[in-house]
Amino acid sequence: MFTERIWKRVEPIWSSYLEHPFVKGLGDGSLDEEKFKHWLKQDYVYLIEYAKLMAIGSSKARDLKTMGMFSELLHGTLFMEMDLHRKFALEFGISEETLEATDAAAVNTAYTSYMLNHAQRGGPEHVVAALLACAWSYNYIGKSLAEQSVEGNRYAQWIEMYSGDDFTELTNSAIELMDQLTAGKPERELAELEEIIVKTSYYEYMFWEMCETLEEWPVAKG
Repeated sequence: MFTERIWKRVEPIWSSYLEHPFVKGLGDGSLDEEKFKHWLKQDYVYLIEYAKLMAIGSSKARDLKTMGMFSELLHGTLFMEMDLHRKFALEFGISEETLEATDAAAVNTAYTSYMLNHAQRGGPEHVVAALLACAWSYNYIGKSLAEQSVEGNRYAQWIEMYSGDDFTELTNSAIELMDQLTAGKPERELAELEEIIVKTSYYEYMFWEMCETLEEWPVAKG
């Protein structure tokens, strides 16, 4: 299975997320509120671009089953994952309009541009490669943090969401789709897809760092 091969490459990268101060703060509830609000707004506009990947994938699908799997991923992103963001936003006094109007930070812009570029240029397998690290690594983080649950953690709902059955099912669908679309592919193509997944894994780390440091752009815009 291609994803078994991928796991050996990305697991060391993803394990570093668990040592990142932002992720550790989510786990024990000590994360500064302003940093979480920064993540909330940046991740919301990230997910808007991320959802476009599934739409691209559905349009590039070569059969109805694959089209349906991309559609399920799109629905889960728009109406499950983003709904959690909207609920958290209300708790932190952030309106839905403010979420949508957020200006994507430099790392956010680079990351989504990288994903969409590969999705638009390649086939459906490139789309899954571009979106896989995000879903799979969040499920990995959620499950890891759930094992270290801290009573009274204000971010418990975040952990429950990303470790829960619904998100795990979505993640497993993406993994299954990746394996289906890579079956029988030559090594040259597999290596290209692997590189996309590794690079997006590095972008995930950069996204956590961006939220920890409240990064926007290196020079003030406007």
